[in-house]
Amino acid sequence: MSLPTYERDPYARELAVEVRPGGGEGEPAAWLADTVLYPGGGGQPADRGWLAGVEVVGVEPGPQGFLHRLAAPVPPGPARLALDWPRRYDHMQQHTAQHLLTALAAERFGWPTTAFHLGPELSDIELDRPEIAPADLAALEEAAMAEVRAGRRVAARRVAREEAARLAVRSRRLPAGLTGDLRLVEIEGIDLATCGGTHLASTAEIESLKLLGTEPMRGGTRLFWIAGGRVRARLARLEERVGALRRLFDSGEPELLAVAERKLADLAAAERLARRLGGRLADFEAERLAAAPGPLLDLHLESPPPGGPAALAERAVAGRPEALAFVTAAAADGLVFALAAGSTVALDLAALGAEVARVLGGRGGGSGRRYQGKAPAATHRAAALDLAGRAIAG
Repeated sequence: MSLPTYERDPYARELAVEVRPGGGEGEPAAWLADTVLYPGGGGQPADRGWLAGVEVVGVEPGPQGFLHRLAAPVPPGPARLALDWPRRYDHMQQHTAQHLLTALAAERFGWPTTAFHLGPELSDIELDRPEIAPADLAALEEAAMAEVRAGRRVAARRVAREEAARLAVRSRRLPAGLTGDLRLVEIEGIDLATCGGTHLASTAEIESLKLLGTEPMRGGTRLFWIAGGRVRARLARLEERVGALRRLFDSGEPELLAVAERKLADLAAAERLARRLGGRLADFEAERLAAAPGPLLDLHLESPPPGGPAALAERAVAGRPEALAFVTAAAADGLVFALAAGSTVALDLAALGAEVARVLGGRGGGSGRRYQGKAPAATHRAAALDLAGRAIAG
């Protein structure tokens, strides 16, 4: 059986194919005898591409070749299959970098890899080591970059299982049910491992590799990293953010952290002062509201007071047992409101609050002598106030 094109030539980007119908009812798909799209496995995601201009959203091997799941139907017959090459090349860079990192971590530092994940932004390997010192991580990164600069040849080949048993193969973990020859990927002088994925022709094509940090994972350590074009893309994003921060703080980059720390300290002090002043203002408003004539105490604020309108309304009726307080405040997402009844007010505040919420077009809840809620706007506040006035008058 001949090897699929993605395995024979991982740099192939297009292929002339013959489309045969496939998939279930209502599921557009096509069988192809060969493909340039890697079906996925071993930690590397499946490729994406286009068949006759239609997006390929999944690919998997099967009894009739390779089933390509499509975004829309493609008629049977001759067609052109194209690979999403930038995405594939990124995967080749990350996967080859993983082989290099895993080999160096095991051989030079004694840290076996137990798992590999290639994510859309970050990749990681899980190392069988409880923790790794920063100096050791720096040494691993420098060792990997030395091999990138060395431009080690990377090649794949298939060998019989008997021959593989005589070779110094780093990893022999195989998919369940796999039969026949084994595919080995070799980084010249560094590593030999079983793998079905796609890889670069040289470690020089990794371009660059950066370790980003670690976290504990099932008794081991998960190591995050990026390689290839992702390093430049991440640097570009960070430069854009740092530039925005420089403009925001009107500061040079070396002083940026110190300036940000001072600004945060000033902000924290301002927030403490605002809370103290807000509390005093709320006390003043509660006293002013309590001194208002009549059984209905009405107040609207431009922003919610400390503790919310309910706390202010309760303070207002504390010395006015015969009164009902209706307090509202403008909020970022509309209106907040509260009702509080004095100790001698004989009315069902929960029922009144629900009716006020309905009139305001909002919702709320409460029990006893307090009800609070939210509404999308203050449009119907006058109607709600009239409702509360009639209730307390009655």
